[in-house]
Amino acid sequence: MSAEDTYEGGLRKVARVILLDPQGRVLLLHGHEPDDPADDWWFTPGGGVEGAETREEAALRELAEETGITDVELGPVLWRRMCSFPFAGRRWDQDEWYYLARTTDTHQAAPVAAGLTELERRSIAGARWWTCGELVRAHETVYPTRLAELLRTLLDEGPPARPVVLDTEIV
Repeated sequence: MSAEDTYEGGLRKVARVILLDPQGRVLLLHGHEPDDPADDWWFTPGGGVEGAETREEAALRELAEETGITDVELGPVLWRRMCSFPFAGRRWDQDEWYYLARTTDTHQAAPVAAGLTELERRSIAGARWWTCGELVRAHETVYPTRLAELLRTLLDEGPPARPVVLDTEIV
């Protein structure tokens, strides 16, 4: 059982990954409430820091577990945000760091999630690569909020000199 399945409150340290392919598309996971697939959203790979691992180690581990993608170059922290949301019958309070990562593995069109926890198996419906334009036009819920705008700035200007602190999100 992973730390994600045993989370009992408090501020959870989280590492998330903005994974870009050579075309500048970002990989997002399609999640939903475990008991209500109609309550759905798209989000970046990542999860809680376990034990003594660093956030960088957590980012790479979570990416591998949730997508099967291991051939990545992990870059700097792009953004940080505090968020609080209900999920699976409890409230999650998180301090999230978003790392830039790049992959050249273009045959990972349909990532394979081999290391999902039991909760993740009940709440992740798949993954897909999104262009910035697709995100701008999307009617689906995407986290973090403003991802399309953030991605456009990243693609146009490159990574920020230091992490940008995003607005706190409370759902």
